[in-house]
Amino acid sequence: MIGRWKTSGGSSIHRMTSIGMSFAAMLLVAGCSRAPSFNILGSFFPSWIVCGLIGILLTVTMRWVFVRIKFEQELSPLILVYPCLTAFFTFTLWLLFFS
Repeated sequence: MIGRWKTSGGSSIHRMTSIGMSFAAMLLVAGCSRAPSFNILGSFFPSWIVCGLIGILLTVTMRWVFVRIKFEQELSPLILVYPCLTAFFTFTLWLLFFS
């Protein structure tokens, strides 16, 4: 078994390892080719940050609406409702604009 892996001085294992590492590096770098970003005052921000901020603002607006129509008292674990609502708005915006 050891003799099979050590053919011709171990060059085949070294070659396969280098090919595998090169292929893995190409796969990792391919994801960085085009990242959606916004130019805000000369600095590029990832679009997921912008979607997160808009999601937070929409959640604050929805909380104001819930308080105005007296629906917030019907929501039981508020510590779960508002983060889930923020995640819902953030992911929805991401899917609508960047998918």
